[in-house]
Amino acid sequence: MIEDYGWSDALAQQFIPYAAEGLAPGRVVIQQRGLYGLITGAGEVRAKISGKLARDAEAGGYPAAGDWVAASLGAPGETAVIHHLLPRRTAFTRKAAGPAGGVQVVAANADVAFLAASLNADLNPRRIERYLAAAWQSGARPVVVLTKSDLCADVAAATAEIEAVAVGAPVHAISAVTGEGLEALGAYLAPGVTAVLLGSSGVGKSTLVNALTGTARMVTQAIRDDDGRGRHTTSHRELILLPGGGLLLDTPGMREMGLWDSEEGLGVAFDDIEALAGECRFRDCGHSNEPGCAVRAALESGRLDEARWRSYGKLQRELAHLEAKEDPALRAARHRQIITRSKANKVRMKIRGK
Repeated sequence: MIEDYGWSDALAQQFIPYAAEGLAPGRVVIQQRGLYGLITGAGEVRAKISGKLARDAEAGGYPAAGDWVAASLGAPGETAVIHHLLPRRTAFTRKAAGPAGGVQVVAANADVAFLAASLNADLNPRRIERYLAAAWQSGARPVVVLTKSDLCADVAAATAEIEAVAVGAPVHAISAVTGEGLEALGAYLAPGVTAVLLGSSGVGKSTLVNALTGTARMVTQAIRDDDGRGRHTTSHRELILLPGGGLLLDTPGMREMGLWDSEEGLGVAFDDIEALAGECRFRDCGHSNEPGCAVRAALESGRLDEARWRSYGKLQRELAHLEAKEDPALRAARHRQIITRSKANKVRMKIRGK
């Protein structure tokens, strides 16, 4: 069973030191209020984290859905204890909501990030730019999924609007009700591939999960007519094995998508602006009144959208503010994400080379 959830020879090699401690590998398939569901070689078990892991875990160091862990399983029916996390290949992180801040790992070890937005009155290119920055930073490949195409009067125009901001990421308009576009999503879900499904409340994630699994697995709710928004239906994070062998990590809707350690991801999401800035006459151009500013020229000619330029500046300021206020422990956690940043930067270079 564990092989169906992505266990590989490479992971087995990484696990050798933990096996020497008498621990067993498992993947987190359910994360809910401090309790976990693991898929292991012995099947699915309930789990909690050890006291030592709880004490020593730094920012983002608690297990998240999609993580591979080392656990002591105990006797059948007993609650397993998670002692270690295996290194993450990718990690989708965000600034934790609330005044305390910090980092929250939303999903780990995803290969693809489905960024869902509804083709209704709440379609917002600025929100999608935020998700794209975080997705590129995670190391997963972002795919924008525009849901509820059956309710949209002009799908082509709405899709074109989002394609203009989704630099380097494919955009698919789909309807979980009619089945339109679902085949295109299936192409990303080969056996062993993990996709995380992300988006705001009411965009139709639960309906999409039901369509991809072929079951009424998730409870769904209608969106509000007055503003096109919805309420949370998924209350926890769950990794689901699909009939075709792919894996889908469903997440609760996020009211707030605060960026965390996303400099490289921001650069990829706004690669068009970064490329323009590279054409400016002066390397330290402030893009205001300097002569030879390629960014200002693009804004004046209409080649660069003013709203997109403002969004880029806003997200840059948000990241700068976060970095200035974070404490040393969180700053150390940011530095440990160097592998993820390197992956995002490689993707960016590939995009520029096309």
